[in-house]
Amino acid sequence: MKKFLAILSARNKEFFRDRAALSWNFMFPVLLLFAFGFMFSDESNSLYKVGLIKTSSESTQLQAQVSENKKAFESLKFIDFVAYQDVDKAIQKVDQHKIDLLVDFAQQQYWVNETSSKGYIVEQLLIGQHPNMQRSQTDGRAIRYVDWVMPGILGMNMMFSCLFGVGYVIVRYRKNGVLKRFQATPLTAFEFLSAQIVSRLLIVIAVTSILFIGCNFLLDFYVLGSVLDLLIVAILGASSMIALSLLIASKSSSEEFTGGLLNFASWPMMLLSGVWFSLEGAHPIVQKFSQIFPLTHILNASRDIMTDGASLYDVQYNLLVLAAMTLIFLALGSWMFNWGSERT
Repeated sequence: MKKFLAILSARNKEFFRDRAALSWNFMFPVLLLFAFGFMFSDESNSLYKVGLIKTSSESTQLQAQVSENKKAFESLKFIDFVAYQDVDKAIQKVDQHKIDLLVDFAQQQYWVNETSSKGYIVEQLLIGQHPNMQRSQTDGRAIRYVDWVMPGILGMNMMFSCLFGVGYVIVRYRKNGVLKRFQATPLTAFEFLSAQIVSRLLIVIAVTSILFIGCNFLLDFYVLGSVLDLLIVAILGASSMIALSLLIASKSSSEEFTGGLLNFASWPMMLLSGVWFSLEGAHPIVQKFSQIFPLTHILNASRDIMTDGASLYDVQYNLLVLAAMTLIFLALGSWMFNWGSERT
């Protein structure tokens, strides 16, 4: 019992003396509560989503009439209205059940999916106010929630594998003195970190590919774009998150503190990158803030390719951001990298 109490006391003292880890244990739940409180502060409780085609520059009289018709319909409660300029893309969203109804007040026309139960309800509300509007119907295949959430789940799994599978290894190398031995060789920090990226990248891409192929065989995912394009997005995305993990672990020799930093990076990404729910109707500040996370660009590009049939050119912004993040994180990690020359 004396030995047990001695070890217990020593471990408790070690934890409480690690101010970084102790502070993180208090700060993280508070930050999480404030983040959720801000994200879900909107109590509109929208039940339906309706797309509205933006009117072109017509005559002043027509614009006034269109505006009056829109105001009457937009006064309905519990409906989320989204503006679109591209009619073809908006109709595709009706096909895929992403929106329940699409209305063009300038042309006195609307589109509804025959297989959408929500679309039927919103259509009755529309024709109750505007019975003379022209009806167009679509019957596209609905995108199931599993089709939409699959990139998020694989992306989240990739994120944890990249961050925690690399960061802890570097800290353990530093703590055990392995990095000191590497420092005595001609190996540079950039070469060492680059090798870590390629090693983890091969593992992550192999695992993710096997999971995607196996789940696709069982669930038959909705994939309009190229699978090769998805692979390129996955490679760039995994590279950026591995480089981020190396940056986080570039100096620290405390596993507790590094774990806190990795959680600080991974949890906001999991909550604000659209893993489980779309950010389309979220607060504009949340949408802009989410752009700083690699996972956001991975999921946006993947879903555009899968559900909209986008090409690499169409998602070039996301790819350029991921490539830039990889280079910036790797350069900063190499510059800040500590071989562990101090006594640990």
